[in-house]
Amino acid sequence: MTSIQSLRQHPILAKYWPKITPFIELMRLDKPVGIYLLLWPTLWALWIAAKGIPDISVLIIFTLGVFLMRSAGCVINDYADRKVDGHVTRTVNRPLITGAVTSKQALVLFFILLATSFVLVLFTNTLTIQLSFAGAALAAIYPYMKRHTHLPQVFLGAAFSWAIPMAFAAQADELPKYVWLIYMANLSWTVAYDTMYAMVDRDDDIKIGVKSTAILFADADKVMIAILQSVTIFCLFLLGSELSLNAFYYLGLLIAIGLMIYQQWLIRARDRSGCFAGFINSHWVGVAVLFGLILAYL
Repeated sequence: MTSIQSLRQHPILAKYWPKITPFIELMRLDKPVGIYLLLWPTLWALWIAAKGIPDISVLIIFTLGVFLMRSAGCVINDYADRKVDGHVTRTVNRPLITGAVTSKQALVLFFILLATSFVLVLFTNTLTIQLSFAGAALAAIYPYMKRHTHLPQVFLGAAFSWAIPMAFAAQADELPKYVWLIYMANLSWTVAYDTMYAMVDRDDDIKIGVKSTAILFADADKVMIAILQSVTIFCLFLLGSELSLNAFYYLGLLIAIGLMIYQQWLIRARDRSGCFAGFINSHWVGVAVLFGLILAYL
């Protein structure tokens, strides 16, 4: 039984559940894979910055921050797509399309989530607070990029990856050059897995004029995903060399490579279910790298 299902059976929440459910769906709390994809790289940065287990306060702040910012990103994404989601098979039942949540309610929720995230950041340091403004801007503009460029996945990668310098700054109060290796590794990885996600909607997106890397790459999509995955592993390999990490870290990278090969097999036919399965499986790459880092710093 999932945590959402358990909450639903709570005697108090059960009464209000019909009203709460659309907001849970709007924030994608019923689909936590996006939280995992944002959380694992954030933890990479924290573990490296601390050279082991990070400060508990910083760990709590950024775990909650990931939860809040991913939710905020989903809300503003659905708000931006409220006029096109009704034409896409996968998104036709989203709360803003069915009318279960109004546009005004979505915007209010977005700003509440953003404000709460900023309050958390105030408990860190000046460098992290300064970085947070760029992160908020990236999260706000990303959903609109699919109207103007075939590279919205790159903007998503930039937004998702911004938690890395923020987390590192909160833990270490500095940004050494190798932080940007982690950033680039995560950016290329994000573009890879979100291209798989975009492959699910490619036919619908072409019809309604929405742009994506899946459309841009066309028949070269699987090759480009493989290249992006290779860039990720290369950056992480360079990071391990820079930090003189031990064999456990490289074991994590080896597991990550195996998972990426499996994802290539899942998307081999470019069918919707296979591409979606490849996307869902992607978060285990983040787990594998984190596993290697934890063992390397023990």
